[in-house]
Amino acid sequence: MIVGVDEAGRGPLAGPVVAAAVLLCEGGIPGLDDATKLSAKRRAELEVQIKARCRWGVGEASVEEIDRINILQATFLAMTRAVEALGIEPAEVLVDGNRLPRWRFTARAIIRGDALHPCISAASIIAKEHRDRFMITMARDFPGFGWERNMGYGTAQHLAALRQYGPTPLHRTSFAPVAQMQLV
Repeated sequence: MIVGVDEAGRGPLAGPVVAAAVLLCEGGIPGLDDATKLSAKRRAELEVQIKARCRWGVGEASVEEIDRINILQATFLAMTRAVEALGIEPAEVLVDGNRLPRWRFTARAIIRGDALHPCISAASIIAKEHRDRFMITMARDFPGFGWERNMGYGTAQHLAALRQYGPTPLHRTSFAPVAQMQLV
């Protein structure tokens, strides 16, 4: 009953932060790795296997929550929601990174955990795929920002669109590049 937790979307200027929690299936899933090291095609294949064979949960913290409580606390909130979405009481939770939410669960923060523990690797894949799908969908509603490619990160195209069109409801107004645009 060891659950891996990871997040996607702490650094972007737009969109929610997403966390996933995964209890790996018996025998595990071959080929798991940090989601950022895998191709989009391989991540998608692994996501299907993880969702079909393992217990998993996803939690989000909205842009409003990020702006209200800060990105770290919003990340912890998303992680808590992901673990609770599992519907089980884990024996231990392994979290990628160096900080933990205040939980009732026994937990360990593990730096580079997504490369060291398959359950965290699986969570990183679920979180990244979930968030990427959301940003690709939102790119249709807010064309010009390049979210289908940059996933909300502050690329040159995204910053140029921000200057041209101003912030959208999906922009994190507490992040400096967005806050500076609002002052203009």
